[in-house]
Amino acid sequence: MLIISKTEIQAHYSISDAIKDIKLGLDAKKSGKIVNPHRTVISLPKYQASSLYMPSADLSSDIASIKVVSIFPENPKQGKKTTQGVLLLTDAATGEHICMMDASYLTRLRTGALSAIATDKLARANAKILGIIGTGAMAFEQVMGVLAVRELEKIVLYNRTLEKAVRFKTNLLASGVDIPVRVVNRSKEIVQVADIIICSTRSHEPVFAGKDLQPGTHINGIGSFLPSMREVDLVTIKRATQIVVDDLSSAKEEAGELIYAEKQSDFNFWDIVGELMDYELLSRSSDDEITFFKSVGSAYFDLVVATGIYKKAILLSCGQIVEI
Repeated sequence: MLIISKTEIQAHYSISDAIKDIKLGLDAKKSGKIVNPHRTVISLPKYQASSLYMPSADLSSDIASIKVVSIFPENPKQGKKTTQGVLLLTDAATGEHICMMDASYLTRLRTGALSAIATDKLARANAKILGIIGTGAMAFEQVMGVLAVRELEKIVLYNRTLEKAVRFKTNLLASGVDIPVRVVNRSKEIVQVADIIICSTRSHEPVFAGKDLQPGTHINGIGSFLPSMREVDLVTIKRATQIVVDDLSSAKEEAGELIYAEKQSDFNFWDIVGELMDYELLSRSSDDEITFFKSVGSAYFDLVVATGIYKKAILLSCGQIVEI
C-alpha cells in the first residue's frame, strides 16, 4: 500500500490540480458514474466533537474511497489539531486497498476547489475585494481558490479572536500573496466592502447581517456542515437571487441555513438554481444580484481529488510503500 503524507501532497499537488480533478468528478456525477452514499456523522457531545465517515466510488475509473475525519474544537487547548483525517483508496476492480493518505489537507484543497469553481461562475468578473469571515484551517485554501479565478486587489479578514486573524495575515503574506491584506474588528466591515465573501466558521448563529450586503456580492458558505449550524441569516437567503449547492442530497440533510429557511419562511429547496455538477450552465445574470454558494461537502469530492493525488504520486514516485 502506498502511504502519502500531507507534506508530499503539498509539495506536488496544487489548488489548480484540485480544480481540474473536481471538474472531472462533477462531470462523472452528472453522467451517473458516481456512487455516493450519505455520510455518517457521529456526534460526541462530551467534547463538542464529531466524527465523519464518508464512502464513495467512481464507476468510470473503478476506484472507491472512504474518508474518516474527526473534528474536535477543544483540541487546541491540548496542543492538538482540531481536524484530523485519513482517506483509504480501493481498486474497485479487484478490491485491493491501494493507498492511504492524509485527508485533512485534502479536505481543505477540495473545498477550496469547489469554491473556486462556484466563484468563477457566480462572482462578478470584476470582483476585486475578498472578505474572509473565520480564519481557521479551512480558510487558506479558500483564498488560494479565489486567487486562481479572480485578480484581486485586496483581502479583508475577520475572526472572533483577533490574534488568529493577524496570524492568518502573516501566513498569507509569507506564502507569496502580494496584495494588501487587512484585519478588521467586525464582520460588518467586511460585508460593507467585499465583492466576494467566504464564511469559514462552525458557527451556530449567523456571522453577519444580510441587510448589510452590498448589491453584486457573491458568498461562499463553507464552514457549517450540520443542520444546527448557520453561518448566514434568513435575510441573506431571501436576498440571494441565485443559490447553488455543492450537492443537493447532502444540502437537504446538512445545510443548516437552508433547512432553517425552509422551516421559517417560504423558501423551498426547489428554489435552488442548481448543483455544482451543473457548473457549465451556471452564470451571473447581472452585476447587481446577490449569489450564494453553499458547500457541506460530499465524499465523491474527496475521492476524485484523492485519485488525482494518487496518480501524481505514482507518476513522480513519491510516497512510501508499506506492507499491511
